Amino acid sequence: MFTLRKKWLSGVIAGVAMAASVAASAEDKTLHIYNWSDYIAPDTVANFQKETGIKVVYDVFDSNEVLEGKLMAGSTGFDLVVPSASFLERQISAGVFKPLDKSKLPNYKNLDPELLKMVAQHDPDNKYAIPYLWATTGIGYNVDKVKAVLGKDAPVNSWDLVLKPENLEKLKSCGVSFLDAPAEIYATVLNYLHLDPNSTNASDYSTTATDLLLKLRPSIRYFHSSQYINDLANGDICVAVGWAGDVIQASNRAKEAKNGVNIAYSIPKEGALAFFDVFAMPADAKNSDEAYQFLNYLMKPEVMAGISNTVFYANGNAAATALVKPEIRNNPSIYPPADVRAKLFSLKVQDPKIDRVITRSWTKVKSGK
Repeated sequence: MFTLRKKWLSGVIAGVAMAASVAASAEDKTLHIYNWSDYIAPDTVANFQKETGIKVVYDVFDSNEVLEGKLMAGSTGFDLVVPSASFLERQISAGVFKPLDKSKLPNYKNLDPELLKMVAQHDPDNKYAIPYLWATTGIGYNVDKVKAVLGKDAPVNSWDLVLKPENLEKLKSCGVSFLDAPAEIYATVLNYLHLDPNSTNASDYSTTATDLLLKLRPSIRYFHSSQYINDLANGDICVAVGWAGDVIQASNRAKEAKNGVNIAYSIPKEGALAFFDVFAMPADAKNSDEAYQFLNYLMKPEVMAGISNTVFYANGNAAATALVKPEIRNNPSIYPPADVRAKLFSLKVQDPKIDRVITRSWTKVKSGK
């Protein structure tokens, strides 16, 4: 009897040990993601965790500069990050990413070949990154408040609305915000001034563009890259230089709240910045296998369509297009027509000297001195 009980007890102990081992193994499966704020469907991560058993630690940022600072410092603690392609190019040169093993990504075939070509201008052979979402930097505005301030002929389809000091001074009364994204704002201002948005002339930034921005500064309530979504939706500001998807999110939040706030988005006629955000794996990523599983999951058409349907950004997955809601895929603010696309421009990697000039000039603009 003693022997039988001993064997039974040994079996129980072995079973408990095995269960504990399996539980520990599942618990060890962790993935650390660093993405933009308001830039994924609310159920994407939860569904992935349910399907794979991998625990996701999900953190957010709201500027490329913040992400780049962490990447360049090293030891990020993240397994996947989401830089814009123009920043990715410089980061690749600094050796901060792992090349992707596409044999681990069977859903890679779903990506849009045309978008892959565009991203390849920054990431040759698409070696390091997976296209995620893309959009333009334009103007979000409260239709009724802007009309009340500037009249029915308010130039809402032009950068004149926010880059002419006399217009912005009038709009100050109902609240104006600009993105805290120096590279994007400077490129936008230079393009508006009929200069190369990727100018390599330091004085174009430190003098020409900064002089205009300093004239505008007293009329700008704040610089932030996510706060304006709720502020537009609530009617707390009337104009924001922001990203298309964010402004459309604001518009939809206002409609859901039935608060009478009517928000619209404009890609100005003078041209606007187009940006492409991508997923990449930092060189110090500790959970590569889990990262590949997430990337492959993300490239499922139904998953990417669900994200676009939530955040109102165009995605880089050709197989997902048919699953994107018609009101989104047919919205020219999200999927611009050919004549508008022809006037879009993107950021190029700048010499570090120009980057430093932009950083110093931006500090000056934000302080107003």
